[in-house]
Amino acid sequence: MTDSDLTLVPSGHLKPLDVICGFQVRPGFFLSPGTTVIPGGVNFTIQSQQATSCELLLFHREAEKPFAVLPFPDTYRIGFVYSMIVFGLDIEEFEYAYRLDGPYDPPSGLVFDKTRILLDPYAKAVTGQSRWGCKNDQKHGYRARVVRSNFDWGEHRQPMIPMSDTIIYELHVRGFTKDASSKVKAPGTFAGLIEKIPYLLELGITTIELMPVFEFDEMRDCRFLDENELLDYWGYNTVGFFAPNTGYTARQEYNREGTEFKNLIRELHQNGIEVILDVVFNHTAEGNEQGPFFEFKGIDNRIYYMLTPEGNYYNFSGCGNTLNCNHPVVQQMILECLRHWVIHYRVDGFRFDLASILGRNEDGTPLLQPPLLRNLAEDPVLKDVNLIAEAWDAGGLYQVGNFPAWNRWAEWNGKYRDELRSFLKGEYWFAAQAAKRITGSPDLYGGQYRGYNSSINFLTCHDGFTLYDLYSYNEKHNEENGWNNTDGANDNRSWNCGYEGKSDNPGIEALRKRMIKNACVVLLCSRGTPMFLAGDEFCNTQFGNNNAYCQDNEISWLDWSLLEKNREIYEFFRYMIAFRKKHSAIRGECSPSGLGFPTVSVHTNQPWDNNVTQESKFLGVMFAGAVPAGSSQETERTRELETEDLVYLAINVFWEDQQFFLPKLPNGFVWRLAVNTDQPEMPEKESQMTVIDSEFILKPRSVAVFVGGPSF
Repeated sequence: MTDSDLTLVPSGHLKPLDVICGFQVRPGFFLSPGTTVIPGGVNFTIQSQQATSCELLLFHREAEKPFAVLPFPDTYRIGFVYSMIVFGLDIEEFEYAYRLDGPYDPPSGLVFDKTRILLDPYAKAVTGQSRWGCKNDQKHGYRARVVRSNFDWGEHRQPMIPMSDTIIYELHVRGFTKDASSKVKAPGTFAGLIEKIPYLLELGITTIELMPVFEFDEMRDCRFLDENELLDYWGYNTVGFFAPNTGYTARQEYNREGTEFKNLIRELHQNGIEVILDVVFNHTAEGNEQGPFFEFKGIDNRIYYMLTPEGNYYNFSGCGNTLNCNHPVVQQMILECLRHWVIHYRVDGFRFDLASILGRNEDGTPLLQPPLLRNLAEDPVLKDVNLIAEAWDAGGLYQVGNFPAWNRWAEWNGKYRDELRSFLKGEYWFAAQAAKRITGSPDLYGGQYRGYNSSINFLTCHDGFTLYDLYSYNEKHNEENGWNNTDGANDNRSWNCGYEGKSDNPGIEALRKRMIKNACVVLLCSRGTPMFLAGDEFCNTQFGNNNAYCQDNEISWLDWSLLEKNREIYEFFRYMIAFRKKHSAIRGECSPSGLGFPTVSVHTNQPWDNNVTQESKFLGVMFAGAVPAGSSQETERTRELETEDLVYLAINVFWEDQQFFLPKLPNGFVWRLAVNTDQPEMPEKESQMTVIDSEFILKPRSVAVFVGGPSF
């Protein structure tokens, strides 16, 4: 016996290594799920409450059959955790999977099948879908690879941008640069997105929110409509929660842990831009009883999924199954998953798809204090990351303004989207609701432990119309999805400005652009955190499709040629983003005004009349505060008067002129016109802004912004 045949056991005594299938093995690290590379070997750990046996399968890369099958001895199981170290493995040369045996009793939720090859839920890299759109990759199913985490972050620092200063830009990694008009070297990839960082900096956004980047299979429900191939393009059906999507890499990555994605995050951070991931813990890609069987179903079906008393899948996600998020085992997996992305990828936050599911009990009923949500809110590793909830689900649980937050969670404010859409398209009777949303939704987030920074304000996102389509279509046009236009939301609160779809009428196009500017101004002059969809800043269109989840083509890809065609809109977005950053009174990040004005106030045509009714045709909102001397707003003004920041937002969604009066300012102060969507030009400097008397006539369907300050 040689030293290589011995290993230390916890008692400190030397014990000969076991040999299974020609490999030297020993019991592993039971508290380390997934795989861990150690000198000379690899640790494999998996858990299952109901399984009676477990096998580790080792495959040569892309081989159909395993070259080794290693059963876990009974002594390699503690509780319901199986763990084994296998020595003599080269991680570059193999893939792995599992087979588990156990009882088969579907009404009880037990569906073990010892013939099924199962993916490790903690896999850091997944095979079977390494090249986008290549279905042949799947002929052997999904397997995992062992990876080393040796990325050099150097002197990396995360931007740590406060929510009050955040401007979120939602994008799809592939769709952002896939079109030839993007002119990047690596279209549709993480590397292609790196090439667009200068554009993001020029635009002025602070944070990108990436649609799902966890490993998913775009070929999952591949089908054809005429000659168009329809894929699972959005990626909301997760295959591997711990692995980046290999289809988004410019080069195939085998045993490197997401190097290209880490390069992207590092480059974004070095340029002061944060990264939020859109994560999907409400369901998986395994679907319902007729869906595929490759992971959780075969490991612990009734642990990982919510099941009816008959053993069927609850479907609060609308996608066939629902993760049993508040079971301790699933809680542990979700928490460890998020920690993994924070520690190893340095992401800055997470947006949780259909997050209300995360607050449901194992029988589907809503919990008052969901343990998962509290654990995420109070976890020390997640302390500095943003947690953002889509506070509803497909089962009818709507929690906007009432999501269990523990003073940590922000929310996609669905009421902001709906009520502002109605108001801005001309339904002036929504003025009172609009006033609440613009001023930070105090009715929703005005409690002791919450505030307007809990509100993610948005008018558009991946799910629904683009901003251009919002004012180009009265109805959705999803015929290309293959469901006879029955899919997608029917409540769009859109207006086509008099013609459905693309128009050659200059008047209609001018009106549409003014409506887009109106939306831009209101969004960026609202309390809370603004978010908009990539491409809105240059009138990108999906041709009326409001549910482009399956469209891996020009419907979903950004058409960068529109940037030059609609340069006016792009420059307007840049201007308004810079304007928001300049005026902390809008964001609420300043001291009370020294002039005695309230921090925020609502006005009708007459100043200080806040009696907004269903008959009000005009809405005014004023933000006021004192900015510390020496701030970013410093100009040629005197130090004494430098501290006042006054912004007045005036909105006319009616189809006739509206006369109104601005609040009176003290002697030495004047109002200046900073923005008027009825005019094509924006003043570059405050000294170039037109001084306005108290009276102003706002043209039909237009928005104006005034800044108050000392006369020069």
